[in-house]
Amino acid sequence: MRSNKTIAVCLATSLCALLVCVMAGCVSSGQETSKQGDSAPAPATRLVVSDVPATEQAATTSVPATAIAAPTTTSTTGSAEELRARLDLVEDLRPNLYHGPKPAAYQRYIVMHDTEGGGEPESVVDYWDSNGNLVGAHFVVGKDGHIVQCIPLDTITHHAGYGDTGHNEQYGITEDGRDDMAGTTPIGSWASDYGMNAWSVGIEMIHNGATDSDYPEAQLAAVDGLIAYIDAYFGNKSEIIDHNDWRTGNSDCSPEFQQYLVNYQDHRSHN
Repeated sequence: MRSNKTIAVCLATSLCALLVCVMAGCVSSGQETSKQGDSAPAPATRLVVSDVPATEQAATTSVPATAIAAPTTTSTTGSAEELRARLDLVEDLRPNLYHGPKPAAYQRYIVMHDTEGGGEPESVVDYWDSNGNLVGAHFVVGKDGHIVQCIPLDTITHHAGYGDTGHNEQYGITEDGRDDMAGTTPIGSWASDYGMNAWSVGIEMIHNGATDSDYPEAQLAAVDGLIAYIDAYFGNKSEIIDHNDWRTGNSDCSPEFQQYLVNYQDHRSHN
C-alpha cells in the first residue's frame, strides 16, 4: 500500500508541474529559435500595411492578406525618388542644350508643348542635339508613356523663347542673366519679353495636331506622373501653362489639348 501511495503522489506531482508549465507558456529553447526564424505565412486576417491613404486604412479593420492589389493607375503621391521610379523614364542628358543654372527658388512654371510631329522621344532628342538651334525641352513624352529626360531639372534649356510683350510682368519673372541666351533671335516688338526659360520646366509630348485626333491615355497618364514628380522634386506646385499662353499663336499647342490643360491647371491630372 505504501508503494502505491508513493506512485500516486509522484504522478500527482508530475501532472501539477506539467499543468503549471503549460499555463506559464514554457517552451524549449529549440522551439523558441524556430518561432523567431521561421517565415511561416501570416494569418489570413492580419491587417495589411500598404500605400492606401491613412483615412482609408482607418476604415479597414481586418482584411485578407491577398485583398489589396497593386494600383492600376499612375500614382501621384510619394517622394520624388518614388515618383520618378514609377515612370517609364530614361535619362539621356545633352549638355549642348544646357543654358544656365535654375535652382529650386527659380522654378515657377511647367510649360507644355507638342512636337507637331511623330517618332519616338529618343529621335526627337537626337534631332534637337544635332540641328544646331540649341533648342530643347527637359522631357519628351511618347504616345506609349515612355519618357526621355535630356536636361537636368535644375538647368535652363531653351523651350519657351520670346513671349508677348508685357508677359514678363504678367508672369512675375525677369531676364536676370542666368540664361546665356545662346542661339536666340528676337522675333519682333510684339514679342519682346524673354525670361520664361529661366523660370520653368519644358515638357514636350509627341503629337501632331494635323494628323492625331487625341492624346493616348498612356501618354496623358505619364504626364500626370511626371508633373507629380516635378512638384515633389522642387517641393512646390509650379503653375502649368502651354506655350501658347507665353507667346500668342504658337503652333505647338494643339486645340485638342485645351481641356486637358484646364484639368491640369485645376487639379494636376488630365481627367
